[in-house]
Amino acid sequence: MDVIAGPALGLIYHLIGLYTWVVIISVIMSWLIAFNVINLSNQFVRMIYDVVTRLTEPLLAPIRRFMPDLGGVDISPVLLILLLWFAKDVIARLAMRIG
Repeated sequence: MDVIAGPALGLIYHLIGLYTWVVIISVIMSWLIAFNVINLSNQFVRMIYDVVTRLTEPLLAPIRRFMPDLGGVDISPVLLILLLWFAKDVIARLAMRIG
């Protein structure tokens, strides 16, 4: 069982790290679009933003439902990143127990 569980936990750990970067890219792109630094009329920018949004919205939408309205400030990505870090820590501790 350790032969499968160790690499599986390692894969999940790295996928969570990659997803954290996708969330950060989503936040940065939304800021750049909001301040008109990049434009969605560019097909490449629109494609990247669409992919990043489709990857992050399934986890951000439930968090936004429970967050209080803070006006124009959306802190749901911060909460999601904290939850992802927590999950990575749990997985790392499980992997250390397995050996």
